[in-house]
Amino acid sequence: MHGALLAPCSLRYLPSFCLAFAVTAGTAAHAASADPAASYPTRPIRIIVAYTPAGTTDILARLVGQKMTERWGQSVIVENRPGANGNIGTEMAARATPDGYTLLMATSATHGINVTLYPKLTWHPQRDFEPISLVATVPNLLVVNNALPVKSVKELIAYAKTNPGKLSFGSPGIGSTGHLSMELFKTLTGTNMVHVPYKGSAGVLADVTAGQIQLTMDNIPVYLPQAKAGKIRALALSSSQRVPAAPEIPTVAEAGVPGFEAGAWFALFAPAKTSKAVVQRIAAETQRILKLPEVSERLASLGAQPVGSTPQELAKFNASEITKWRKVIQDANVKLEQ
Repeated sequence: MHGALLAPCSLRYLPSFCLAFAVTAGTAAHAASADPAASYPTRPIRIIVAYTPAGTTDILARLVGQKMTERWGQSVIVENRPGANGNIGTEMAARATPDGYTLLMATSATHGINVTLYPKLTWHPQRDFEPISLVATVPNLLVVNNALPVKSVKELIAYAKTNPGKLSFGSPGIGSTGHLSMELFKTLTGTNMVHVPYKGSAGVLADVTAGQIQLTMDNIPVYLPQAKAGKIRALALSSSQRVPAAPEIPTVAEAGVPGFEAGAWFALFAPAKTSKAVVQRIAAETQRILKLPEVSERLASLGAQPVGSTPQELAKFNASEITKWRKVIQDANVKLEQ
């Protein structure tokens, strides 16, 4: 008798209550098992970087990935898939299974520029991706080979005008922010310089240092250490303000080109249709990581500004960037080389 009274359910005495209890418990159990974010991640994650190792995209992906590994206890592997100004790796990410285990460290090129530059893309940055979080913004650094007889932006402009078509500038690829920053510079200064596209920043840095090309305006994390070591000469920053990592370097606008501003950004995206709950979990973790003192200090030392946005904020920002770079491309009449 006591056993009957203590039992939580009895088909003889409390049929309605027992049925409700069973349904509620079953529903809760199903909801828990159906929520992919509840136990995420349960296996290794890969972050695709659509560029060569050692560039800014790669540096940021590895920094964020390391902290995710430490937090979640699952390996976060950075996979470099360079080519076609980021299109090869980006398409791979777009076609990946939308389960949260393949992410993309996107850039202003892959998600702000290429949709205009490559009208026949098989993927679209808004249609085929779920925005997660804006990781960082990074100004470009205008640097020249030490042998070039210029020590300021004004001297560079004067030299370029005296020697039209004789200066060569490198970029990580056609349509990259490094390329378009220089096209904007040429337009605003009335200079004529030859563009030499590479397959990533590493080759550009090597050839500027060696004197194979004379200058570049590329992401600051790659070039600032070499500039501080005296291997190349830094002239100016593409941002609207100076950066704490190099307060002595003026902006291009300060140095003689009023109104000039251009830069790069980096953000995490997942393939479209990835669970919103998983996206929110990754976004929250990314935001946490970017607030860590050691991460902020590391990014500041590179000249990068950590952000850490919500998916909704990134979606809005991405849309505005597509509009911005479309105008730059059209105004500079940038065309893909055939």
